Amino acid sequence: MKNVYNILILTLFFSSSILFAQEKVIKKANKDYEEFAYVDARNNYLKANSDGFQSLELLKKLGDSYYFNADYINAVKWYAQVFESTDDLDPEYIHRYALSLKSLEQYVASDKVMEAFYEAKGEDYRANLFVNERNYLEEIELQSGRFELIKVDFNSKLSDFAPAFNIGNVTFASNRNNRGVTKMVHDWNEQPFLDLYSLNNENGITKLSNEINTIYHESTAVYTKDGLTMYFTRNNFTDKDYKNDKEGVNRLKLYSAKRTEESNEWTVKELPFNSDEYSTAHPALSVDEKTLYFASDMPGTKGLSDLYQVPILETGFGTITSLGDGINTEGRETFPFVSKDNKLYFASDGHVGLGGLDVFVSEISTDSFGDVFNLGKPVNGPFDDFTFIINSRTGSGYFASNRDGGKGDDDIYSFKSIQPLITKCQQAIEGVVLNKVTDAPLAYAEVTLLNDKNEVIDEMTSRADGSFKFTLDCSTSYSVRAQKETYSPAEKVFNTPNKTGLVERTLFLKKEEYTPPLPLGTDIAPLLGINIIYFDLDKDFIRQDAEVELRKIIDFMNVYSNVNIDVRSHTDSRNTSEYNIDLSNRRAISTIDYLVNVGGINRARLTGQGYGETQLRNRCKDGVPCSESEHQLNRRSEFIIVK
Repeated sequence: MKNVYNILILTLFFSSSILFAQEKVIKKANKDYEEFAYVDARNNYLKANSDGFQSLELLKKLGDSYYFNADYINAVKWYAQVFESTDDLDPEYIHRYALSLKSLEQYVASDKVMEAFYEAKGEDYRANLFVNERNYLEEIELQSGRFELIKVDFNSKLSDFAPAFNIGNVTFASNRNNRGVTKMVHDWNEQPFLDLYSLNNENGITKLSNEINTIYHESTAVYTKDGLTMYFTRNNFTDKDYKNDKEGVNRLKLYSAKRTEESNEWTVKELPFNSDEYSTAHPALSVDEKTLYFASDMPGTKGLSDLYQVPILETGFGTITSLGDGINTEGRETFPFVSKDNKLYFASDGHVGLGGLDVFVSEISTDSFGDVFNLGKPVNGPFDDFTFIINSRTGSGYFASNRDGGKGDDDIYSFKSIQPLITKCQQAIEGVVLNKVTDAPLAYAEVTLLNDKNEVIDEMTSRADGSFKFTLDCSTSYSVRAQKETYSPAEKVFNTPNKTGLVERTLFLKKEEYTPPLPLGTDIAPLLGINIIYFDLDKDFIRQDAEVELRKIIDFMNVYSNVNIDVRSHTDSRNTSEYNIDLSNRRAISTIDYLVNVGGINRARLTGQGYGETQLRNRCKDGVPCSESEHQLNRRSEFIIVK
């Protein structure tokens, strides 16, 4: 009995010792977590977990320690346990789990988690974006393929990002080892602090001067056109004074650096709207250099960080304003850049994307921003893609990504634009031309896109597989027509929705049976079932009902390209004979002009003449009382085969 008692005492002692040790490890991990030392915190959380300690808070913080270092593969492992352990989960963790799943390209699973996010926080802008853009993969695919990626050779084994143009050179941020010198290490990811470097063809890569770079972080720069002023991001470290906020966190601040044309020495100043209590970072300049854009988590910010703008005045800076709900979400909006053609590019995980941070674009107008569009692949992918810059004149530029296959944590990629971006609501029509009887694809058919006025907008020849594709505007009426020699033409009319996406149409062409040639002098209108084309009294313009009939003439002449037509116009007997000859001639000319200008018929295939009242169809001569309907029978056009 005594031995049993001693064993019980020892068991309680060791259990208490293990519990005490676990609590000590958790306490240390929580302290590191609160100070954003995620690597140290993670190691302690993993140790406690392996020793048998589990809690919802530990699982959440383990997920965060990977998520905030862009290790989405491991983030999914821990967020999945969080998601499955409770029905009363902070919606932000649901959203982080969904984004992490996207980074593994598990889009179906991610969408299901986003549905849970919508149920938990339906008023959230990100949740509504997801619900309203359920076809987001289709929309992103529509935008994809507009850039060609080009490898660069200046990345390091650590982090390289935030490229910036500077009069032919490129400035970028990097925490590469500077010629073997031991650098301070940041607690967040246990990597060296960032400095700004310059890349030019003559000197290669050089580190910016000590006026710019300090022992702490410097990153994300933007230059004025003359290269004499630079705005950049730095830790809260001014005049060698390192400051924290009330919680002991060192925030980011914006700085300006100025030099003269004669000197390369920079004079650095902290911008006046910074604060010790929140971050301001990642500057961008408007085309006229009178507005500074930046990211911040200042009070009133909608998400983890929002985009803001502030006027640059001769006396300083004006009032800071948010870029608004169309741009900012409850997620992260960051790393803005404004191109010379007045487009705002930025990174976000709040707008619907492919995973992590994606790059988006919005047209800037005088007092607002246009709709936001994902840049698509290959710029965006499952991981973080950000710090996008582009020379809108040449279409070349750079961005950064932590995607697989790079040299370091973040790498810089170059690109060349090969097709304009979609920056307003657009549709694409993709279709195929098929043989109506055999369903075989018809190559080299002429496919024409027309607007609601029957005007040709675009045209192409179907590919070897019978396919064709056009780009369309949203909320617009169109028709697409296909024709091929020895086949009867086909046409479909449709309206595009008010949403970027894809319209699919199949056009079936029927092989024409042989018919003997029509004799000269044949009026083709009765043969084609064309209603008589009438004109209003004393008028020579084409009526709307006449346009429908004239399109049948156009189709006939397109199929029978060897046929020439004589357009013969007639009037009723009212008014003088001389006037009626003139009026009927004008009507013949109007009809021919429509066939040429709208239908694209070669004018050499058309002749025409006005016959006035010389060929009346009924008794309604001068002086004979007739009804309006009787007179209208004489106001007509005929289409006579003359070749």
